Amino acid sequence: MNQPAPTPSGVFDHAHEQVVHCHDETSGLKAIIGLYSTALGPGLGGTRFHPYATEAEALTDVLALSRGMAYKNALAGLDLGGGKAVIIGDPRRDKSEALLRAYGRFVESLAGRYYTACDVGTFSPDMDVIARETSYVTGRTVEHGGAGDSSVLTAFGVYQGMRASAAHLWGSPDLAGRRVGVAGVGKVGKHLVDHLVEEDATVVVTDVDATALDAVTSRHPGVRVVASTDALVDETLDVYAPCALGNALTDDVVARLSATVVCGGANNQLAHDGVAKLLTERGITYAPDYCVNAGGVIQVSDELDPRGFDFERAKARATGIFDSTLAVLERAAADGLTTAEAADRETEQRIRTIGRLGQVHLPRR
Repeated sequence: MNQPAPTPSGVFDHAHEQVVHCHDETSGLKAIIGLYSTALGPGLGGTRFHPYATEAEALTDVLALSRGMAYKNALAGLDLGGGKAVIIGDPRRDKSEALLRAYGRFVESLAGRYYTACDVGTFSPDMDVIARETSYVTGRTVEHGGAGDSSVLTAFGVYQGMRASAAHLWGSPDLAGRRVGVAGVGKVGKHLVDHLVEEDATVVVTDVDATALDAVTSRHPGVRVVASTDALVDETLDVYAPCALGNALTDDVVARLSATVVCGGANNQLAHDGVAKLLTERGITYAPDYCVNAGGVIQVSDELDPRGFDFERAKARATGIFDSTLAVLERAAADGLTTAEAADRETEQRIRTIGRLGQVHLPRR
């Protein structure tokens, strides 16, 4: 087993099994693959293509994201560990067939310890290109036998988590008439808005991408747009749904929120561990991000079923996010924990009882 990955400060305080730095000079690829744990099975997690300012910033992100995937997969009841990858660059400028195929060769070099999929900046057609170099790919296009866009069930799972939060707090999962603010209407947020509008919730949105906003308001003219995330936080809301990048919940945001439920699709929403306590102290029910946004990984993991991908089977499993979210919220209330602590305990209990303790996943020969 490799040593755990060093933080940018050089201190080994992450318990990652393996971290791989990938560089291909010809294509310009610079990427990092992080494997947090394979105790439950091979690590599964998407590839994020993002213009990180420094390699240290990319490393920090991949360490946090791969740990989050281990917890997400475990809490979702999947026999999969946690991994993640980041490609350093601007996907609009730097993405190419050569770069994606070079990245695929690095994935292949891990011999099945890591399965990749889509994330911010990567899409199902990109997975088809990567699959030309490795078989350890999920989230491929439907035309190539894959699950297609995993954001469909990611949003569905967040919607189920929101319904569970409403049932826990207000006694009914019904969201009709509730004011919901969605920060980020890209891959996941746009589908979440569809569910909310269908249930007659009042929806307010924001996004840095005007095209994404135009697409949502064209489909749903009753959705209101505000200029920024700060403006959305200051709205009078029942539910706040962060669906963009991480660290959305800071001390300042929590102090200003009027919403009594936070439930969104973004990963790593808490800016630091103490934010969970601040949310509890303010009486805000926080549905832990890795609990509610597991629909996407449920969707792409279904591709690994020997019978082939079945969307309805995956959707039925994602419906279970309602129950898993409710269990976390009820455990937090019963045991006097923050919901983040309750989710971690549920997850760690499964890894202890089901996982192969002290072992790592090795591909079958």
